[in-house]
Amino acid sequence: MEAVTLAGRRILLIVSGGIAAYKALELVRLLKKSGAAVTAVLTKAGAEFVTPLSLQALTEEKVYHDLFSLTDESEMGHIQLSRAADLVVVAPASADILAKMAAGLAGDLATTLLLATDKPVLVAPAMNVRMWTHAATAGNIQTLKSRGVTVVEPEEGPMACGEFGPGRLAEPPVILDHILSMLTPKARPLAGHHALVTSGPTHEPIDPVRYIANRSSGRQGHAIAQALAALGARVTLIAGPVTIADPPGVTVLHVETAAEMLAAVRAALPADIAVLAAAVADWRVAEPATGKIKKQPGAEMPALTFVTNPDILATISEPGPLRPRLVVGFAAETDDVIAHATAKRLRKGCDWLVANDVSPASGVMGGTENEIHLISAAGIEDWPRLPKDAVAARLAARIAQELTGETP
Repeated sequence: MEAVTLAGRRILLIVSGGIAAYKALELVRLLKKSGAAVTAVLTKAGAEFVTPLSLQALTEEKVYHDLFSLTDESEMGHIQLSRAADLVVVAPASADILAKMAAGLAGDLATTLLLATDKPVLVAPAMNVRMWTHAATAGNIQTLKSRGVTVVEPEEGPMACGEFGPGRLAEPPVILDHILSMLTPKARPLAGHHALVTSGPTHEPIDPVRYIANRSSGRQGHAIAQALAALGARVTLIAGPVTIADPPGVTVLHVETAAEMLAAVRAALPADIAVLAAAVADWRVAEPATGKIKKQPGAEMPALTFVTNPDILATISEPGPLRPRLVVGFAAETDDVIAHATAKRLRKGCDWLVANDVSPASGVMGGTENEIHLISAAGIEDWPRLPKDAVAARLAARIAQELTGETP
């Protein structure tokens, strides 16, 4: 299959303020390499971090920045500029420009173009972790998503300000993948297929205020759901208790316990693809207390009796009319990863098993990167350590190739 390109497509790239603006230069390079024409708009704050000359050298086109330039208006009015592109991309998207977009403000060239455009819009936020997690920013993001704006979620990691957390601009190849999925029909080989994805931990109650859980953040499962949707699949995501946002473009069902997750999985069938990435608790308390268990002076510690939770992966892998064509399980291991995962695939009956090392030193569980081994009847594929979004995109592409013979 021919490589997917952006030949004949025009991108309007708005670069707003922030230290991450330097990554916009790499994004331009990748877009040009993919065949796209790029017109850049640089905000006043963005020009504090990158220069118009650097953007002009890479785009090979004039860089726009002044709403009231009579020369620019005579060459290409701002209304025409906003509509001549196939896609408007804001990268990085600062908290300020996101707030202005949500409020419908148009005080400079960038915001005027965003308000005047009739083309799809993609934003890649980048900001301090506290700004990203602030209720105002969260509300603005939800407003933009409700209006159809595609949001490439920021990554977690160290920041220039010295803090650590979510807010780092997604890497340019990840942004490019989202652009390709929006603009290239050839990149949607899973159109017409239903994908079922589970994600996150489960919480098994001890009493009304305590529960048994694990450290899963749900980032990998949520990223897989979004990657499958980007390839055209109709995705049902069944999510345990997580603190991350629902991925756009998928149907999300929220559950708490393993029993609830199994019931939701069964209700979502039939499906062509099942990717069971959730870290389901193996056991639950047999009889959770109906009231909070009190610590009484001199009293013995309460004894908890455990029972085994339902095995969702083994249940879905059982032969039958509702078994998905491809069942992908996950194995989070802390030692002898390959051996344990290989045995698990045979024991559970799934087609593929994604194995990873989640020992504390790996930083995988709860982190932003993953290093996996894809185990199937054909053998073992060792993948390099990648951001979880990139792992998801690569896994979704392998799934598409397996089901359709097409390589996105």
